[in-house]
Amino acid sequence: MNPEYAAYCQADRRFYDAPYRSLTSGELPGEDGSFYASVRGMAPEGWSHSRRGDWLSYSPEGLRLPPQGWKIHVSAALDNAASVLDRVVAHCLEHRLAFKCVPSPGLLALRNAKYADRAGSGKFITVYPPSEDAFPEVCTALMSLLEGEHGPYILSDLRCGNGPVHTRYGAFAARFCSGPDGRPVPAVADPQGRLVPDDRGPSFRVPSWVTPPRFLTPHLEARAAVGIADLPYTVEKALHFSNGGGVYLGRDTRTGEQIVLKEARPYAGLAADGADAVARLERERTTLEQLAGLDCVPAVRDVFEVGDHHFLVLQHIPGTTLNTVFARRFPLARQHPEPEQLAEHARWAAWMYGQVERAVEAVHARGIVISDLHMSNVMVDEETSRIVLLDFEAASPAAERRRQIVANPAFVAPPDRRGTDIDRYALACLRLALYLPLTTLFGIDRTKAVGLAREAARLFPVTEEALRPAVTEILRSPDDPASPGVRDEPVPRTAPVVTAPHLTLADPASAPPAPGDWPRSREAMVRAITASCTPERTDRCFPGDIAQFATVTGGQSFANGAAGVLYALHETGSPPCAPAEDWLLRHAKDPASGSPLGFYDGLTGIAWTLDRIGRSAEAADLLRIILDQPLQDLSPGLHSGYAGIGLALDDLARTASVTDSPRLAAAADRCTALAVRALTDGPPSPRTGLLHGASGIALLLIRRYASTGDAALLDLAAVALRRDLDRCRTGDDGALLVVEGKRLMPYLGAGSAGIAAVIDAYLAHRPDPVLEAAGRDLLPAALSAFYVQPGLLRGSAGLLMHLAATPLCDAATRERAIARHTSLLGSHALTYAGGLAFPGEQLMRLSMDLATGTAGCLLALGGALGTPTTLPFLAAAPAAHPAARAAP
Repeated sequence: MNPEYAAYCQADRRFYDAPYRSLTSGELPGEDGSFYASVRGMAPEGWSHSRRGDWLSYSPEGLRLPPQGWKIHVSAALDNAASVLDRVVAHCLEHRLAFKCVPSPGLLALRNAKYADRAGSGKFITVYPPSEDAFPEVCTALMSLLEGEHGPYILSDLRCGNGPVHTRYGAFAARFCSGPDGRPVPAVADPQGRLVPDDRGPSFRVPSWVTPPRFLTPHLEARAAVGIADLPYTVEKALHFSNGGGVYLGRDTRTGEQIVLKEARPYAGLAADGADAVARLERERTTLEQLAGLDCVPAVRDVFEVGDHHFLVLQHIPGTTLNTVFARRFPLARQHPEPEQLAEHARWAAWMYGQVERAVEAVHARGIVISDLHMSNVMVDEETSRIVLLDFEAASPAAERRRQIVANPAFVAPPDRRGTDIDRYALACLRLALYLPLTTLFGIDRTKAVGLAREAARLFPVTEEALRPAVTEILRSPDDPASPGVRDEPVPRTAPVVTAPHLTLADPASAPPAPGDWPRSREAMVRAITASCTPERTDRCFPGDIAQFATVTGGQSFANGAAGVLYALHETGSPPCAPAEDWLLRHAKDPASGSPLGFYDGLTGIAWTLDRIGRSAEAADLLRIILDQPLQDLSPGLHSGYAGIGLALDDLARTASVTDSPRLAAAADRCTALAVRALTDGPPSPRTGLLHGASGIALLLIRRYASTGDAALLDLAAVALRRDLDRCRTGDDGALLVVEGKRLMPYLGAGSAGIAAVIDAYLAHRPDPVLEAAGRDLLPAALSAFYVQPGLLRGSAGLLMHLAATPLCDAATRERAIARHTSLLGSHALTYAGGLAFPGEQLMRLSMDLATGTAGCLLALGGALGTPTTLPFLAAAPAAHPAARAAP
């Protein structure tokens, strides 16, 4: 689970959207009463203001700030934020200090929520000193102004004094460079003028060339003095972090006992009821003391404080979380699960559910509601078969019938559930998730429970009748236990709990066609995509992944924006979406400052798409802007770097509709040279696969070989492919997979299928028995019976696309795989506007984009069931150069 997605679920019950849109419908300050009074209305005379995401910025007209330096952050809690902001705004206006702020209580609560970004949490106001010499005076004045006020500690900063003032050295201006994983990140300049990453992680760091001003010395010393050295506990490793604190494995030095330490930060990690991490830690202590003696809960050992941080010491429970046990033994992760394996899993699932149900009943018998029951909060000792429930920070007395305040998206109860009904709903989700872990979809449409139960009964030796109680519990209304339905209530705007939209039971006769019912499914997907179009918005045209809101071109981009959707419509023979084309043309005419240049995330992909859909004149205008930009300091990869830009320019240079072919070809040559230098002389990319690894560079070299006939490029492509293959290892069933941290990745964007697709492109030009064997070894990873996500780049749609196109798959295997993957897409499919739509990354909301959502599924299904389609440049390129045609 990526907790960042929860914040993007607050504004819309169907789609991911920017958090600030959940709190104001206006584009300018003052259009909604939720803004703090001191920043409501127009800027004072002589000042300018602007809105960007969560932030509202004010600057004195004519002020020129340095590009980087010591910036000041002020935090606040919900109860004192208005007062703190009033004083800081008045001070900044009086002294002509540029500043920005989070302008409303709801946005501040979201930034400080339990699963908010730890590095950005607590940042309420940012003040920009006009010079390095002015910094000590500005900081000291704010410390004096806010003396005695409270707010969360900002983890990325140094706290100055005992109030809410913090500081760090970093960028003032929006400048970017490639980060360690190749993605664009905010940058500062080193003494040589080179842009390097501006480290904004959840710990205070000073660039190596920067010496902190002397007045910060006592604050640095105070920070260094905080620790647990004087306590009888040692920390051995971190187990988990959230914005509210950490969970650590430790040891009691007096007894040698292994223990768990849970940390809580004051004013941070807010839940839906406004309780901070400290309040929830106290709830957990009280609850566990009430449950003392039960074998299914950990025992409390101690409580203590260090600085402002509170700690709860718990008994260490040996074992593995149920989530991990399930993933390790899930039979559908294999290509050909045997009937005996499916039967054994069904027996285990029934036994495991019974164990958890009995543990929950024991807790209920003590008058307690758990309120956050999910697979990662159940510890399983497989040797003793003991089940222990973890994490009681959201627990409450059953008699009080409270609502849920934090939850895992796959087990979150509807807002009409109270008290023990919350746990019963989670148990019902668990019963289905032990067969098919897709219960996150209930956050979009709870009627999916019916289809999941039916699919589980088809795949496993379990009857729909056996699963009916779970389905009934998921669909029922607490006011009328005999009838399915819900009575949704408004959700508190500060809530990190992701809730389900209002339920309507669809008429089966009006349900959209199954994904495999082509071309009717194409028409249904196009219906959903066009219905979601919002050309009146400036930030995005189609709803997609949260990456839309990360850059100024996110809503236009090929991966997550309008360009990719228009490409999918065009390639599948679907009707064009004129409002979206016009929207993209308007934005392409005048690109915003700071627009990325890459193919999947930036201007190059937009220009290439415009040419592809017949808007060649407008594409040429945008290309002239791109060609005038410097290309240094980009990543080498396909997603946002030299490989993607070079591929697009090479392709456009061949296109008769583009008149500036020589200049485009020369730029493609330059991109190729830069990519080759990165491959041969640069440090190896930390990432693997098509989008960010060496395989994307290999694809560029293969296509450039087709253009130039330079066999050395094909030789280098083989080197690049072997570099990515060296990062792969064999899974339990013999499949060759990409290693990504602790996970093995089969997918198209960053996994085995992407490497295999580029191997296919290579073999179209030159035989290579070793690479061909590797391509065949990569194939089984795409043939498993189940994948959690449907998306093109990180889900089953991309595997479907590869299997439909690869020549290394025999006809019978291809036919079975297409049938299996289209059926699996049916398990993910949902109804939107009478059409067929698919959930995006994390499954918490629908997406229409190419990388994660419906447009990507449309493209994949079109490639498998209609006219062959694929991602740009993956299809074999025509050999335009005589030497390429004659090469062995």
